[in-house]
Amino acid sequence: MEETGAGTNGGEASSSSSSSSSSCEVPREPNVELKKLLFFKVYKRRWLVLLILCLLNCSNAMLWLTFAPVADQSAHYLNVTLEGINWLSLVYMVVAIPLSFGTTWMLDTLGLRITLVLGAWLNMFGALLRFIATEGGEKSPGLRFPLVMVGQTLGAVAQPLIIFTPTKLAALWFPDHQRATANMIASMSNPLGVLLANIISPLMAQTSAQIPRLLLVYATPACFICFLATVGIRSSAPPTPPSASAESSASEPFVQGIKLLMKNRPYLVLLVCFGSGIAVFTCFSTLLEQILCVQGYTNDFAGLCGALFIVFGIVGAGLLGLYVDKTKKFIEATKINMSFTALACIGFSVVSLMREQKVAVAVVCSIFGFFGFSIYSVAMELSVECSYPVGEATSAGLIFVSGQVQSVLYIVILQALTKRIADSPLSTCGDAVLSWKVPMMVMAGLCTLFSCCFVILFHTRYRRLEAEMEATYGTKRTSDPAHSAVKSDPAHSVETSEHAKSEATSDPAHSAVTNDPAHVEAT
Repeated sequence: MEETGAGTNGGEASSSSSSSSSSCEVPREPNVELKKLLFFKVYKRRWLVLLILCLLNCSNAMLWLTFAPVADQSAHYLNVTLEGINWLSLVYMVVAIPLSFGTTWMLDTLGLRITLVLGAWLNMFGALLRFIATEGGEKSPGLRFPLVMVGQTLGAVAQPLIIFTPTKLAALWFPDHQRATANMIASMSNPLGVLLANIISPLMAQTSAQIPRLLLVYATPACFICFLATVGIRSSAPPTPPSASAESSASEPFVQGIKLLMKNRPYLVLLVCFGSGIAVFTCFSTLLEQILCVQGYTNDFAGLCGALFIVFGIVGAGLLGLYVDKTKKFIEATKINMSFTALACIGFSVVSLMREQKVAVAVVCSIFGFFGFSIYSVAMELSVECSYPVGEATSAGLIFVSGQVQSVLYIVILQALTKRIADSPLSTCGDAVLSWKVPMMVMAGLCTLFSCCFVILFHTRYRRLEAEMEATYGTKRTSDPAHSAVKSDPAHSVETSEHAKSEATSDPAHSAVTNDPAHVEAT
């Protein structure tokens, strides 16, 4: 910091005293950008917007996996095969990929409010149509499944409108020391919805005749959340931005932003490597029951392992979000967690092939979720940091698309590598018993490969934090990520603060603002 000051002031710095050399970093003229800092506000209303997004994200996830935990009952009631029931979930993945680009454009161009409210209405209409299909299908049972599929498709269209929003909301409504936490809370509401669906569906629909009641249970909160979103979200952004970067959010046009991302080497490394991580977690969640049943583990135990995976993941995400908000060590946190995730994936590929090792399997699933799930929100924030000033929805949305595309490829590849087993006395899989030994080794290998690539190849500056520092203090920070974390020399911080105070006290407008309690946190 002192070296930067000396380079700026030349011989003046060498002839000055040590105290003046530290203060020479402060601009002599009043900084116009610094005066903008006086008008940055955070609003209590931001927590309401975050709550609505969390409820909406949770509701959409529950609609996604409504039928998977009660596949047999659903197939009997809708008069289709299990493959048809699987498509009620797969439609979310199929629809999300082509619609993702339109969603990122909508978020960065039309704004947060229009996107979220549209997602809420689509989510509600999808939930209601599923319920209406069961009531109106009494006279025409053949219409039940097509109408339910249309309802699921509406929910699938709503998913990218909702799941791409956390990074954008955190950037527009929350200050820099709360962004990672806000992103984490909004992002983790989706796996929470998955967990609730796996609990509620088996409890509410123990027989096929109870499917209509189950769909009503899911439709009711969807209607309430739609009302909250329509009434509660009054604007896309607060009247006064919470940070310097929020003023220039989505400053790059959509097409130009895509071009910039394709030329950004650190972003491309994150796009491929973290997309692979998303694919590994999708494979784990989708194939867990099929993998464990071969060794004699029951469906209840597989469900318990899936629940542990999600619960520990949410706990890990909460802890990591708070840590990153405090330290700004996005790169270090992501690299360390990806390394431990690769080790946990290797461990799962080994213990899942062993019989009567329930404790080991449960522990590995918990560790897998703790380190793997916690990366998601931090990696999304990191995608914004390394690609700024490209819009948050664009940078985070492309990573989600990468994860979805790789998920489809991974599932197809892993299923193709399975082999039918002639005899497996302990199996609880039913008629078709498959060996998952080779697919599990391949999944662990892919996870390890891309984790190593990320650790070795990913290096970037924190562009958004640097831009905020420059706008605030008028000085260009070093490109070292460790310094971009708003770490500065104490002497410089004190003198910068004193300089800011001297400017502020001479500015009548500032006096009026600082006397206003709403300057710190507005309602």
